[in-house]
Amino acid sequence: MKKRNPISILEESFLSIKEYIEGEINVDKTFFNQTFVQELKKETTSLLVICEELNKDAVFIQKINAKVNPNNANSFLFKTQQFFLSDIISIYEKKANLETEKSLFAFAYYYDALRNSHFADEKAINTLNKLVSTSEFRENLKKIRNQNQIIPQNSIQTNFLISVLSEIKHPKLEEITVHFQKFIQFSYNLEVEKTPELKEILSPSTTTQNANSQVSFPPTDDTLEKVLEELNELVGLENVKKDINELVNLLEIQKKRSVEGLKNIEIALHTVFLGPPGTGKTSVARLLSRIFKHLGFLSIGQMYETDREGMVAGFVGQTASKVDKAVQESKGGVLFIDEAYALTANSFGNDYGSEAVNTMLKRMEDHRDDLAVVVAGYTEPMKTFIESNPGLRSRFNRYFQFEHFKPTELFTIFESFCKKSDFILTEDAIEKLKDTFDLLYAKKDDGFGNARVIRNLFEKCVQNQANRIIKLEKITPEILKTFTEEDIPEPKETEKQVYFAAPKEE
Repeated sequence: MKKRNPISILEESFLSIKEYIEGEINVDKTFFNQTFVQELKKETTSLLVICEELNKDAVFIQKINAKVNPNNANSFLFKTQQFFLSDIISIYEKKANLETEKSLFAFAYYYDALRNSHFADEKAINTLNKLVSTSEFRENLKKIRNQNQIIPQNSIQTNFLISVLSEIKHPKLEEITVHFQKFIQFSYNLEVEKTPELKEILSPSTTTQNANSQVSFPPTDDTLEKVLEELNELVGLENVKKDINELVNLLEIQKKRSVEGLKNIEIALHTVFLGPPGTGKTSVARLLSRIFKHLGFLSIGQMYETDREGMVAGFVGQTASKVDKAVQESKGGVLFIDEAYALTANSFGNDYGSEAVNTMLKRMEDHRDDLAVVVAGYTEPMKTFIESNPGLRSRFNRYFQFEHFKPTELFTIFESFCKKSDFILTEDAIEKLKDTFDLLYAKKDDGFGNARVIRNLFEKCVQNQANRIIKLEKITPEILKTFTEEDIPEPKETEKQVYFAAPKEE
């Protein structure tokens, strides 16, 4: 039989190739036994199942590939198996001093299993032991490592899988971590807890998120139909729902025109949300990011939520870094800036807010094909904010107006809290709540918190009910779930709490 070129093993299941081992090789010791190979097969088979599950998770795949190529909407996407291989290559580099024939074979086995779905024959244990003693095996393993290490966009090597799974709080994080631990044990007979540098590798990414910032991602089984259904189920916001549905129609027609090779007008996704607090601006922004994703205008559909504190630093030169961090986390989705007018209010005695705005405008242009910015806040301050900078005026030309919830809508929101927490209302309690909402709406001002006020009132009712029923000798399920008129605070008391002052007597 003709001996194969060792270089060819880079592209096939090389642990099945024995022809390039020349002559008899005398091995003084057995590096691993049949049981070890059987354990490797069991472990890598289990790992492959999880990898395939993660490959079907579009949000995860987009997010982890964004670490390599932020503009990956139309580019090649690496699979989970490839990221696992890259991560264990990083482990090998950090523990080169512990390299043995056994650790080399463990890596080769993982490579064959993850890239080729091939499992070395545990019955050929003698031949496999001879194989790892050859110089050809070591040379080809070096080539494999060089060809399979994925370089992140920032060129700082990290543990891709654990970093991203931690970032998005993925339910598979613990399982993947265990598989890394088992790999380390197979290769070095080490326990992670006793090896600080390896424990560090398996820890979540040390990159910190900006203060007052958080990221939310679309559900794994998300569809445009589900998003629009969630939008239409929101209480009130009829004008906003109408505006978004019209925007969806426009974007869908633009896509159809593109398919037909017709020219399109440039549609800016950047949007201004105007209105008082507690009216659903943040919730709508999350829905909007998912809508843009499903229509193909954003690649991931996540939302990065922040405010002035998350974007402005207290020292020269640091603000741009905070803005860059926010934009980096937002690429492929929406950057949502709450109370954005605070960026230029200059109430902090410096001009770093203007630096944040100018940096943001530059990044908006740099990433205009895969980034949407939504700024939100009270109506009049937001209008002043947009007019404060020509760049803001030119980039933000879509406005959504959020109104105070009407008394009937406030009651519907309270009912939704009850339903989610297994509470029901007596007729007297319903009447008292309606009187309360009529009073609050009549006295509302720009600072009225709408849904936030209702949540606080609901929590107060829960507390009042607990204080009432704890004294009863017998507490039935019906009692546990019922709000009575006694549990609802007096309307004037609630008004006082909401507006921080006793109401004037008529």
